[in-house]
Amino acid sequence: MKPQAGQAESLFSRARTQSMSLDRIISERDAVNQAREAKTARLRELRLEKEAEERAAAAVAPKHTGKR
Repeated sequence: MKPQAGQAESLFSRARTQSMSLDRIISERDAVNQAREAKTARLRELRLEKEAEERAAAAVAPKHTGKR
């Protein structure tokens, strides 16, 4: 193999490795973002359910207007 061909192959191999590493990093970042968004949505739903239950309980509970 000619020296230039070996150098070109080395540069290509390095670029391919870097590209694969970047793809893996991006995939991992996307997975983390999706997990965070799913958790945020789940927590939001739980909070909204709790708030709705609290409003319903407050509407049903007798209101005390006088002192004992």
